Amino acid sequence: MASSDAQRQALIASLRERYAKALQQEDAEAKQALFKEAVYLGIQPDLFTQNEQS
Repeated sequence: MASSDAQRQALIASLRERYAKALQQEDAEAKQALFKEAVYLGIQPDLFTQNEQS
């Protein structure tokens, strides 16, 4: 069980990093692709977009 939790946290960290890069580059297509990937993985977008409100 701990292994799957670690894997999930790694996926969220990856999404967060790539989302920040897409924001920086103002890449709407990349952001959309990340949202689709998150849905596929069963990850709520707010888990990797939390810093967007800054």
